[in-house]
Amino acid sequence: MDAKPGAELRLRTQAVQMPMGHDAPRNGLVGSIHLSTTYTRDESYAYASDHVYGRADNPTLRQTEASVAAMERAWSAMLFGSGMSAAIAVIMALDRPSHVIATASMYYGLKRWLAGIGRFGHTIAFVDTTDLTALAASIDARPPDLVWIETPSNPLWRITDIAAVARLAHAVGAVVCVDSTVATPVFTRPIDYGADLVMHSATKYLNGHSDVSAGVLAAARPSDLWSRIAEARADQGTGLGAFDAWLLARGLRTLAIRVKAQAASAATLARRLVAHPAVAEVLYPGLPDHPDHAVALRQMTGGFGGMLSIRLANADAALAVAGRVRLWRCATSLGGVESLIEHRASMEGAGPFCPDDLLRLSVGIEDPDDLWADLDSALHGLGAVDAPDDPIRVSPTERGVAP
Repeated sequence: MDAKPGAELRLRTQAVQMPMGHDAPRNGLVGSIHLSTTYTRDESYAYASDHVYGRADNPTLRQTEASVAAMERAWSAMLFGSGMSAAIAVIMALDRPSHVIATASMYYGLKRWLAGIGRFGHTIAFVDTTDLTALAASIDARPPDLVWIETPSNPLWRITDIAAVARLAHAVGAVVCVDSTVATPVFTRPIDYGADLVMHSATKYLNGHSDVSAGVLAAARPSDLWSRIAEARADQGTGLGAFDAWLLARGLRTLAIRVKAQAASAATLARRLVAHPAVAEVLYPGLPDHPDHAVALRQMTGGFGGMLSIRLANADAALAVAGRVRLWRCATSLGGVESLIEHRASMEGAGPFCPDDLLRLSVGIEDPDDLWADLDSALHGLGAVDAPDDPIRVSPTERGVAP
């Protein structure tokens, strides 16, 4: 689980060279999948390697974990069966009772679960972590044991200043964990800004092909908390299976080029949508008028991610627009190579962090002009998807330009 080799390489090289290793005995370019659940002992009844039983780990799992840890500049990483499993593992490893402060605008599935952690003896406070004054007041009122940040936050894509939060949290001895699913290590490495733990729903961008459910935690350094997480994962068998770990490693190889292409297309679409008469607001941290744009410029390197949301001028039309698109797939998830659109309030229920007029867009790797034509058509209520011919909207200088 510890990452040592390749740590000095640039991320794009790490992404290609490290994840799948190689099949050393057979000189294969791509590493083998190790499916064994148990390992033999020698004549002295000692294990010939440090692998004992598949519930705890296996060689494929370790190789993929080492790759993620190197990309995050982390000391160690652990893979889980889902992002939720990884996140819950952190909470369940806390001493009881513990107090947790979490980002108010965040993935609703985890927020819903966190709201009930009182049954485990913990307390929770949801705070706007983009408001450092509000966060400091919450910390002063009740010092936390853990501060959980999601940045960019789903589905409003607000940006929390990781370094500033880490300073506030560490002053009272709290651990900082950052859900960096949307940023990926390509755009933000939270440990560089003071985070103690990094979490990803690896189902999303790290895998990128909508065919693996996985989660990952990465740690900046050894700790008692990290040891308890590792012990619980081994005892409970919540680690990722070998075949899924191999598929995730395959996805990691193209991570850098995928997410940069997605971010470039998202920036192009965001700029065009700002001027669309059917759109009341575009939520994308790469836009200069985004409330957290200055923080994003400091914290995100090379792009602002492939996620954006739009709020429609006609609040009643959002669900209908999601049903009219042809290239965008109406589905729940994000970060895959295919573009997805979702009326998020239908999943979460309408509220302050998910208004009923909001559509969440996960931009894939398709041509942005085709995606624009399909979305523009749906926004205008047109039935056909025609290539746009407005030279302003499809300016060649916009195509493929990183934000």
